[in-house]
Amino acid sequence: MAAAGDSGLMALVRAIAVGDAAAALRLLAASPVLVSAHAEDGATRQAAKEYHLKEIGHYIYEGDTALHIAAAAYRLEIVRKLIAMGGDVRARNRRGAEPLHYAVDGTPGSCTWNPSAQAAIVASLIEAGADPNAADRSGVTPLHRAVRTRCAAAVSALLDGGADVRRRNKNGSTPMQLATRNTGRGGSGSPESKAQQKEIVRLLEQHGATQ
Repeated sequence: MAAAGDSGLMALVRAIAVGDAAAALRLLAASPVLVSAHAEDGATRQAAKEYHLKEIGHYIYEGDTALHIAAAAYRLEIVRKLIAMGGDVRARNRRGAEPLHYAVDGTPGSCTWNPSAQAAIVASLIEAGADPNAADRSGVTPLHRAVRTRCAAAVSALLDGGADVRRRNKNGSTPMQLATRNTGRGGSGSPESKAQQKEIVRLLEQHGATQ
């Protein structure tokens, strides 16, 4: 799966995904350069399965860093360690996603979802310099993404961190528009997801969103 220079990062990413903090910390201590390493390869339409981290339900994409994966996995201890070691909170993968985009991913009600850890990671990344209004190549900000994944705790943390409720993505959609339409994601019709959706609409209205 990994190129020769990528193997150390992939070992670290795997340790993070399975929640083996001790192994992740050992790898970082042995090779601090892994903090700034970017994945040389990643999932594509032609090759996705081998880059899927089933433990967290997330793919590795070219350009991802350990901080991207730690954020997606809700590993708060590792996120803080990576930041302390100089991890780039503004690192972008080939799709333009930063660690903050990954931190807001989730499926409400699933066994991997942890809203309290998610909110803490969002706050930690923003405190360390992440931009709550950073847009990926599709113009999607972390707030757009958090709304679409129906993660209210992440939405709340982003709003507290200065996310713009009026920002539009490249399709012209605002966070409120995404909040009030069917996302088409698996599980979006579950009771937990619908409860999250209702809370997200309330939060957006509280912060001045009207459309």
